[in-house]
Amino acid sequence: MAPGTADSGRARPEQSARRVPSVRTDLLVAGGYLSLAVFVLAGLWLNPRNGYLVKSDQDQAMFEWFFSVTAWKLTHPENPLGSQLQNYPDGVNMMANTSMFGWGVPLTPVTLLFGPTVTFVLALTLGLSGTAFAWYRLFARELVESEFAAAVGGLFCGFAPAMISHATAHPNFVVLALLPLIASRVITMARRANYLEARRRWQPRPALALGLLVALQIALGEEPLLLFALGFAVFGLAYLRTPRAILRTLRALAPPVLLAALITVALTAIPLWWQFFGPQSYRFIGYGRGGNDLLALFQFAPESAGSVLSFGPDVSINPTEHNSYFGWPLLLLLAVSAVLLRRERVVQAALAVIVAFTALSMGVMLSIDGEFTIVPMPWLIAGQLPLLNGIVESRFAMVAIPAIAIVLALGTQRALDHRRSPASGWRPAPWFGALACALLPLAPTMLPVVDRTPTPAFFAEGTVRRYVSDGSVLIVPPPTAADAVALRWQIDSDFTYPLVGGYFVGPSGPDKKARYGPEARPTANLLTLVRAFDTVPVVDATLRAQTRADLRYWEADVVVLPPTDSGDALRRTMDQLLGFPARQVDGVWVWDVRALV
Repeated sequence: MAPGTADSGRARPEQSARRVPSVRTDLLVAGGYLSLAVFVLAGLWLNPRNGYLVKSDQDQAMFEWFFSVTAWKLTHPENPLGSQLQNYPDGVNMMANTSMFGWGVPLTPVTLLFGPTVTFVLALTLGLSGTAFAWYRLFARELVESEFAAAVGGLFCGFAPAMISHATAHPNFVVLALLPLIASRVITMARRANYLEARRRWQPRPALALGLLVALQIALGEEPLLLFALGFAVFGLAYLRTPRAILRTLRALAPPVLLAALITVALTAIPLWWQFFGPQSYRFIGYGRGGNDLLALFQFAPESAGSVLSFGPDVSINPTEHNSYFGWPLLLLLAVSAVLLRRERVVQAALAVIVAFTALSMGVMLSIDGEFTIVPMPWLIAGQLPLLNGIVESRFAMVAIPAIAIVLALGTQRALDHRRSPASGWRPAPWFGALACALLPLAPTMLPVVDRTPTPAFFAEGTVRRYVSDGSVLIVPPPTAADAVALRWQIDSDFTYPLVGGYFVGPSGPDKKARYGPEARPTANLLTLVRAFDTVPVVDATLRAQTRADLRYWEADVVVLPPTDSGDALRRTMDQLLGFPARQVDGVWVWDVRALV
């Protein structure tokens, strides 16, 4: 799959590297992948209005808000790159967040007609199946002759445990079908460049296609693109091996790749400028501990059929970051395959990627069974590099997924070849038995779904419009990354008001280090503590003055207390802070503060 992988001695570069699968086979494979994706997300498909993925925490609410506000802005003459609809009055830099304009913009009609949950579940469903199919097509053209072997590789790429884990919350790490297309373009360009180099011919069309694909992937997810580029570069270097071959390929690729880069920059310059230098941009994300535990490589994810066979404690970062969890049978099969296929250059390159990026995924220090050791890992150095320091390091293990798929597909191909080569040492039955033992425990299960809490009538029926003039709505306490349900209420009210607080990534402090959610003001901190401890504080003139200052900063028109934990303590606290009692309106407590502010 690196440049020149397939039959570099062909007479003409336009010839396909392998036999192209038939349309019928493609349809069968695509239908199988799609059926499996629908099964995984069946709970959400059966209840798209009120269903919520249990393990997504607040991320489903966040992505639905991004899709909804994108659709809303496209139907209103406003800049889609930024928004003041949450975190009022500072706003949110949409490009500096996972807005997925590449999905939200074309699916705006779906969002407007059927709601953001349908757009969200479509992204997850087509992301899983489309990613699997795109890798299948690449393997069938560049790696193996058997459609079945290619389908095995595509299946693992689309439905590996990490993909299912991210399907609980992160469509930007699921909609990855463009990555194998980018790989295919680079491979084709390298092959043609080597062929045309002596003839001094130029190839602008492939460069144009590559530039368009990269620009679109930026609009879908930049972090997956960066991870893929690093993995593909390591694969190519390991495959080419010698400095001479590497330099020859780089020299041949340089002109078309540079042209593709210029095309990408021309298409994305304004959005990228807004992302890094526009309002509410930030410079660095610090995630804290984000490396894989050593046990995570051998265990089975909770969303896998083999989870009942897992051992040891849960060592994951959170339910949406099961980025390895390959299971010990698959690792054992890879070890045996590495020996049997040790002469295959493509397998050697794939193993280099697996080892390098698995090591990177393990963080700064090696962790075993939840306990850190004194063994340093490569991330201790790599984590200091620009661009890389904003990646959750456990996600580097996802780079190993297509590399593992290469080994599985090629091993399957060699087992099938045994029938045509009786002298071969391969025995197909043991291979397919081992393959089943490795993959069946990784089979995904249906993701659990619960019903949302209904939107209060105050928002759902539009009553909030009577209380908002030109200011904002303050929910008690304001929504944060830990509780973003108010974003859904804003969607259900058709964005008739801006919201104080929210769930997004924005700058904090003079160094503009990133943080999740708004910089909390004193009143927001006080209300959060009241809910946590269910205790009414002693309210004095200083607290009242601070509350009024915060309300003026937020330009608040109305303060709303929905049904929540510690609701009585919160209501009595706000009564004292504002100096007048709340009114109960359509299921919520309301303080109209327009006159006060």
